[in-house]
Amino acid sequence: MTIRVVIVDDQMMVREGFSVLLNAMPDIEVVGEAVNGREAIAKVAELRPDVVLMDIRMPELNGIEATREIVASDAATKVLVLTTFDLDEYVYEALRAGASGFLLKDASARQLAEGVRVVADGEALLAPTVTKRLIVEFSRLGGQAGLKAPAQEQIGDLTERETEVLVLIAQGLSNAEIADHLVVAESTIKTHVSRILVKLGLRDRTQAAVFAYEARLVTPG
Repeated sequence: MTIRVVIVDDQMMVREGFSVLLNAMPDIEVVGEAVNGREAIAKVAELRPDVVLMDIRMPELNGIEATREIVASDAATKVLVLTTFDLDEYVYEALRAGASGFLLKDASARQLAEGVRVVADGEALLAPTVTKRLIVEFSRLGGQAGLKAPAQEQIGDLTERETEVLVLIAQGLSNAEIADHLVVAESTIKTHVSRILVKLGLRDRTQAAVFAYEARLVTPG
């Protein structure tokens, strides 16, 4: 099954380069391009792609606002943020807006294609080290901006085991690592993760990590 992609970046060389790399993959097709966030929203509404590669800094409407609107309007389309620096503060805002992960613009062709596949499959594209930095950054931003914690009744909907799994997700562990840690089958963890996402109304593991921080279930350390 071909993964349909829209590339959003105000630099033509970036769009063309990524388009060439992705179209060379047998299972990926670039179906459209956009030069700013406003155009991206229109392209997604028209083309209904599986994945959007989204630059953050763009004229007219930036990638964060565009991501927020796309996620709100079409739950089927996943957003993969493109950035120059992995510690870019805007990356964290994009993840809070609903992006499923991020890639550096200097990623190899293999990393780019695999990133698109991972996100299209409904997983979050965040390495464990990045997830931990994400939590640290939310702590810093939360202290400055006073991020609103999720309602306590949402946390109360989770079982004790589901809460435990959520904390481990936020600590950057994969399903296999969580299964090893809890000494259960990986399929059992997948079931827990699915139930967590449904109960909390979240799209993927990235949002689950964000939720865990904002609910103060995880603290940097």
